[in-house]
Amino acid sequence: MAQITLIEAVTMALAHEMARDPSVIVLGEDVGVNGGVFRATAGLQEKFGAERVIDTPLDETSITGLTVGMATLGMRSVSEAQFDGFVYPMVDHIVCHAARMRSRTRGRLSCPLVLRIPWGGGIRAPEHHSEANEAIFTNVPGLRVVMPSSPGRAYGLLLAAIRDPDPVVWFEPKRIYRQYKEEVGATGEEMVAFDGEALPLDVCFVLRDGTDVTLVTWGAQVKETLEAAEALAAEGISAEVIDVATLKPLDMDTILESVRKTGRCVVVHEAPRTAGFGAEIAAQLAERALYDLQAPVERVTGYDTHIPLFRLEMKYLPSVAKIVAAAKRTLSA
Repeated sequence: MAQITLIEAVTMALAHEMARDPSVIVLGEDVGVNGGVFRATAGLQEKFGAERVIDTPLDETSITGLTVGMATLGMRSVSEAQFDGFVYPMVDHIVCHAARMRSRTRGRLSCPLVLRIPWGGGIRAPEHHSEANEAIFTNVPGLRVVMPSSPGRAYGLLLAAIRDPDPVVWFEPKRIYRQYKEEVGATGEEMVAFDGEALPLDVCFVLRDGTDVTLVTWGAQVKETLEAAEALAAEGISAEVIDVATLKPLDMDTILESVRKTGRCVVVHEAPRTAGFGAEIAAQLAERALYDLQAPVERVTGYDTHIPLFRLEMKYLPSVAKIVAAAKRTLSA
């Protein structure tokens, strides 16, 4: 049984879709000859040619404009933002054009693109390289926002994102790019031709069943949240862990079903606290499950400041200890 990392799963999914569908195009800064800054596109230009794996200038605005234009004219374009802090020049084209194309043309045109964004902190990077900015896009109608948390889900969800007829903002938690591996049931060169079965978008994944408290998270924080659930179990506390995966549209039904069972909820995310996506989940719980809650919803988040440089970086991020403490507060309320 082969084992792959999350970054390898991304490469596999891209290669599979490019082989399956000649309309799939990959473009971005250094994605061709160099295989991308994180090597997510390594070997793709060699296999599919420079016309389908395009090295662009260092110009995020032009990259996104080209991506939107090609997608609107029938290509399935997958562009890379290189780092999360470089996405801000891309927001104009994504929000003003990609997200509105179907509505603007009353369904005559769609915009099947994927914007790949290496996301989040924890890699000892300089300024603009460690943002957690998913909430910018979750508030925009017409966009899907997806963030995988494991190699298997990265592979299956990226296949689904590329096949989607509308724009998908795809965040890749770079802290766990190579942090752990999963077995995929294929070996050697066969990995590139892995089975090609997509996972469903728009659903949460229940990673661990529990009865005492619901832990809701996404992206890199899934690792710490699962570790927190193990620590709680050692103290006799049963925690259910939910990976949101698709932030927009949000599968609130799965979260509600869990919270109605446990009566308690802790939302964990790396982004700053104020107006982070966790606030939306907490608000919907207040609207739809207030009488099922036995304690206030807890949030374990980043702080309302820019992520610090590496000496203080891990103090900024949610930790196992912080998640455990929040879960215990819900049980003592």
